[in-house]
Amino acid sequence: MTFTLEDIVPWGRSLSEYRRMFALGEDDLRLRIIGCADGPASFNTELARKGLRSVSCDPLYSFSVNQIRVRIEETYDQMIEETRRNWSEFLWEDIKSVEELGRIRLEAMTFFLEDFERGKSEGRYVSSALPWLPFHDCAFDLALCSHYLFLYTDHLTEAFHVHAIVEMCRVASEVRIFPLLALGSRPSAYVEPVSAELEHRGFSVSIELVPYEFQRGGNKMMRVRRSLAA
Repeated sequence: MTFTLEDIVPWGRSLSEYRRMFALGEDDLRLRIIGCADGPASFNTELARKGLRSVSCDPLYSFSVNQIRVRIEETYDQMIEETRRNWSEFLWEDIKSVEELGRIRLEAMTFFLEDFERGKSEGRYVSSALPWLPFHDCAFDLALCSHYLFLYTDHLTEAFHVHAIVEMCRVASEVRIFPLLALGSRPSAYVEPVSAELEHRGFSVSIELVPYEFQRGGNKMMRVRRSLAA
């Protein structure tokens, strides 16, 4: 699959959000982590500031920091307007308003932009796109996928989901995916068949509550573990 910058709508999330979305404890943060489809999240940046390391993969990283900055500027108002239009799909509790959401997202993306060139030179930002990852088997302990699989149920096939998750399981012993909702805050129709196919292939699959809910009903993640049979 070939991506252009116009295909990408950057929208970054923070370390605090990642911790709650994926139920990450302090010990988890010290694992060898790969983030798939991380985009301009500040998760990687904030871990690096703590002296910890993760690797982020996204086709966005094939572009320069200035190109990414311009794309954020081009799409920011669009994302804010779409959120305002779909206001009822979200829980406005921890985040109180669309304006506050915008500030949080912009702060995360600004942290990312400040870190991007250094992080890329250190191998922390790698340009690649699921369902292929340019890493050896078992290179990581934990793979995270935020707001890509299941969210884009209308755009990605069931087979794509299975292929992508199996690929993440190839490079990491555990995979966590959040959320399990499609766009429009609808439960993804792929969760059950994808779970069944993964279990058929010998993986262990569980659906778990997490301490995060912004999309209404979006408080669950999928956890997939490799087994000897897989």
